[in-house]
Amino acid sequence: MQEWEIIDTTLREGEQTPGVLFSLEEKRLILDGLVKVGVSEVELGISSRFHPCSGQLIAHSRRAHPGLRLSLWSRCREEDIFFAAEHKPDILSLSIPVSDIHLEKRLQKNRDWAYRTMCAALDSARRHGLTVAIGFEDATRSDLRFLKTMAKAAERHGAVRIRLADTVGIGSPRLIGALVTSIKGELKRCRLAVHTHNDFGMATANAIAALEAGAHSADTVVLGLGERTGCARLEEVAAYLCLVKNNSKLRSAYLKPLARYVAAITGKAIEGNRPILGEDIFTCETGLHLQGLQNDPQTYEAFAPEKVGARRKLMIGAKSGRRAIMTHLAGLESKPTDNLSELAVQAVRETAARLRRPLSDGEFRRLVSES
Repeated sequence: MQEWEIIDTTLREGEQTPGVLFSLEEKRLILDGLVKVGVSEVELGISSRFHPCSGQLIAHSRRAHPGLRLSLWSRCREEDIFFAAEHKPDILSLSIPVSDIHLEKRLQKNRDWAYRTMCAALDSARRHGLTVAIGFEDATRSDLRFLKTMAKAAERHGAVRIRLADTVGIGSPRLIGALVTSIKGELKRCRLAVHTHNDFGMATANAIAALEAGAHSADTVVLGLGERTGCARLEEVAAYLCLVKNNSKLRSAYLKPLARYVAAITGKAIEGNRPILGEDIFTCETGLHLQGLQNDPQTYEAFAPEKVGARRKLMIGAKSGRRAIMTHLAGLESKPTDNLSELAVQAVRETAARLRRPLSDGEFRRLVSES
């Protein structure tokens, strides 16, 4: 089994969602939920005196969850590094832009500045006794040779992890996989992580592709909250690693309660067909699919509903086949049936089509008995 880990950044990246601001108590409850899911590391927030609750969260976590790894995100600034040294997170995740557009257009700086600033910040953090990582902002739009230079320098200056950020979500699974492979080939001991954005709907796919290409960890956010279209969703990444890749550290049954809590306090809706979380993802009325599910649920289900706190709903409607209708009737009557008339099948389909919805069991029984 791969030693893949999830770094959840709901409390930092998730709070960057416009209109979202968690109270200290809400952050504690989210943190408790992340521990139940089995997340390895939680990025508690930003290392700055303007974000004082980070220290309180660290104290809470040390008491309530002593095995959880705690990190803070930080600019490469001495005052922010000093703030982290006061609160002693397990990891300080420094961040530096590496694309020319960010360096030149946003900061009016250049590559040489980025190199010198990163190295000085890493050295300073280590002098303060901190375990330090570095995040490369906008890595997918950076020059690959410069990115490799930065990665090798980061390792030399003591970074234990390098995080590649797809800041505007332009990566594809193939691109992200190739980038991870390329950077990993330059390193001797430093671990790789990814931070994927969802601008083209590929954040989860890119996170999984990065892990399969050799990254050690991927960032996630509950409900995929974050800037613009958000980031890789915790529920999708964790469920895939747990239910498909058999990661024993993760517990998919706790994803829905956490997601519902975050949805409630942020006012975000969970659509019925939302992967892992939606109330309708185990609902079926289509003929061939319904027949397969009645015979063996594994025919059309990647995992059992119970794994994510859901239940299966097999509905009879306008798209249901004769055999599925007969099987459903047999289940209701607790005995086999093979004498269902064509008139009854037609009545079931036509009524469901007129109502534009599947039938309740009561409606279904009545139609069959009257036909």
